[in-house]
Amino acid sequence: MSPAILESARRRAGAETGDFSMNFREKTAWLNVIAMVAAYTVYFGLLLSGHPAGREVFPMLWLFGSIAIAHAVTVIIGTVILSAQAPKSERARADERDRAIRRRGATMAYYVLLVGMMVVGVYMPFVERGVPLANMGLLAIVIAELVNSVIVLVSYRRGWHG
Repeated sequence: MSPAILESARRRAGAETGDFSMNFREKTAWLNVIAMVAAYTVYFGLLLSGHPAGREVFPMLWLFGSIAIAHAVTVIIGTVILSAQAPKSERARADERDRAIRRRGATMAYYVLLVGMMVVGVYMPFVERGVPLANMGLLAIVIAELVNSVIVLVSYRRGWHG
C-alpha cells in the first residue's frame, strides 16, 4: 500500500489524534452485533450439541423465543443506556449519510437473505423437513441481519459517504 493511502486511512480512523470515538448510531450497531452474536451463538450451539429444539417444534419455539426476547431486551436496555449517555446532538434524526449507510447495509443483507431463503426453500425440502428446515431459515435470517450490522459498522468506521 502506498503511504498516502495509509495516511488517509489513519486520518479517517482518528489514529493521529488518538480519537477512536464513535457516534451514537455506530455504538448501537456494535451493541446489536454483540448481542446477536452472543444470543444466537447460544441458540445454534445448543442445537449442535443435541438440544431437542433441533428435532421438535415446541422446544424449538420455546428456545428461539427465549433467545430472541433476551436479545431484544439486551438491545433495548443497552440503547436506553447509550441514549442517556449520548449528547442530544448525536441522538438527532438520522441525516442523509446515516440513511445511505443503513440502505447499503439493508441492500447487502437482502442478497444474503435471498440466497439463504433460496437454499432453504428450493434445496432443503428435498433433504430435510420440519424443524431442521425451520432452523436453517432462522440461521439465514440471523446471518443476513449480522451482515447488515457489519456493513453499517464498516461504513461508519471507514467514513463511507454513499
